[in-house]
Amino acid sequence: MQQEHICFEVKGLTKVYGHGSAEVRALRGVDARIYDGEIIVLLGPSGSGKSTLLNILGGLDSATDGHVLYHGQDLTTMSEKELTSYRRNNIGFVFQNYNLMPGLTAEENVALVTEIAANPLSAPEALDMVGLGDRIRHFPSELSGGEQQRVAIARAIAKRPSVLFCDEPTGALDSKTSLKVLNALNTVVEELGTTMLMVTHHRGIAPMADRVLNFRDGTIEKEVVNEARVQPEDIHL
Repeated sequence: MQQEHICFEVKGLTKVYGHGSAEVRALRGVDARIYDGEIIVLLGPSGSGKSTLLNILGGLDSATDGHVLYHGQDLTTMSEKELTSYRRNNIGFVFQNYNLMPGLTAEENVALVTEIAANPLSAPEALDMVGLGDRIRHFPSELSGGEQQRVAIARAIAKRPSVLFCDEPTGALDSKTSLKVLNALNTVVEELGTTMLMVTHHRGIAPMADRVLNFRDGTIEKEVVNEARVQPEDIHL
């Protein structure tokens, strides 16, 4: 982690859904700074604001108030066209649902992303990075849940994103399979130098991060700095 290079600067970020009696304040003036190459874990109960923050940083949602700077560029003032370019060129997403195309092989699912990237990994390279080099010809129905999630990770990293957003990537998996997925994510960060933000309910994942942001009621209640990242195989789920 190189703290002299700021990836995201979040200033007074507010997000309000609905109006009047139906109003929900998902974020309440959040301030944060994320550095290039960091692994950040966002912890907190459902509805605490962590996924909302992830979606705004990823250009999938807009803020009600406040600013988000990505390497000095203000995302909150970008047009839809500019946000689309930002996502295409810089961001990879991994969600709890794998969202693979059932009629395509693992290799073909990953190749969908490489066709629109400027400097992609090849699909076999990306799959090999997540430990699936021997499964590239398999269809999703022939893969376990953990393997499908690793294909989804390979798809997200094939365009060499500078930032990887993971929203409950192990939420549907057992502990043994979760460790394989976390190991794949860790490998990506170490080999590509990617910045990673991961939303999770599972406190056992926290030691693999550089920092942990604990959310409650739309605010960052506490920040925990880990002295060193713990390798996924050494954490306890």
